[in-house]
Amino acid sequence: MPSKQKSQSWMDLKQAGNERFKTGQYGEANNFYSQAIKELEKSSKNNPEDLAILYSNRAASYLKNGNCGECVKDCNTSLDLHPFNVKSLLRRAASYEALERYRQAYVDYKTALQIDCNITAAHDGTNRMTKALTEADGPSWREKLPPIPTVPLSVREKLTQQNAANPAKQNPERQQNSTKQTKKAAPSDKEIKKAQALKDEGNALVKKGDHKKAIEKYTQSLKHNPTEITTYTNRALCYLSVKQYRDAVRDCDEALMIDSSNIKALYRRAQAHKELKDTKACVDDLNTLLSVERNNTAALKLLQEVQRKK
Repeated sequence: MPSKQKSQSWMDLKQAGNERFKTGQYGEANNFYSQAIKELEKSSKNNPEDLAILYSNRAASYLKNGNCGECVKDCNTSLDLHPFNVKSLLRRAASYEALERYRQAYVDYKTALQIDCNITAAHDGTNRMTKALTEADGPSWREKLPPIPTVPLSVREKLTQQNAANPAKQNPERQQNSTKQTKKAAPSDKEIKKAQALKDEGNALVKKGDHKKAIEKYTQSLKHNPTEITTYTNRALCYLSVKQYRDAVRDCDEALMIDSSNIKALYRRAQAHKELKDTKACVDDLNTLLSVERNNTAALKLLQEVQRKK
């Protein structure tokens, strides 16, 4: 008799989910994370922190697909299992913001900043929520906020110790981008000026239709300033023009690690996925884009086009 096939371990399923996530296959990533959760929950070696990470990872997939309600549910479960998990707080905050639940989003962004005051996404989110709440509720908007939990000192100390022991892991959103902290070293003023000059040269070459030379200029620019989003999205546009679609995807990935809701990066990555015949990834990116900018004409047109071909 043929031997019964051994089921995959939760760690293998998690890894498969991570790999799909990195390539923009968020629906498939979600399926693998769901299987991993089932395997771990029935395991005798069930560790709350491991389970919390799986729920947080699945939440990231839901967020990418624009399913903010399910993202919130998974983040709630993750935070019950592992309180004050930064990734879960940021993902839930992003979902609350998309759902226009600005008070809850503000609380999560502020809580994340208590844990690590260097999180760029949390600072930006707090500023956006402050503006939105001031417009909605007037000067007394703070009085209507839910209570902001106090993060225990032990949680902050643990994070400090982990960062000291693992400097390469100081950026928790590097492997799974939803709301990335920018931890790259800030370029000097001299480097920024040089990068801008090279970028301008690249832009001029694009206007002339010389995309290959423009790619060279953008590449040089990024060596001086690797944190400039528009240089990545501009180079991605050039890669699309010369049919280097995988390179375009990589540049959009870099841009989205800095700003997970960047419209140009999402649209250009969707275009690249379409040319690579990855309809699912293309649709996922367009749905994410439309969750940020629901009336984007180009995205709606491309979505209709790829759905007709399915």
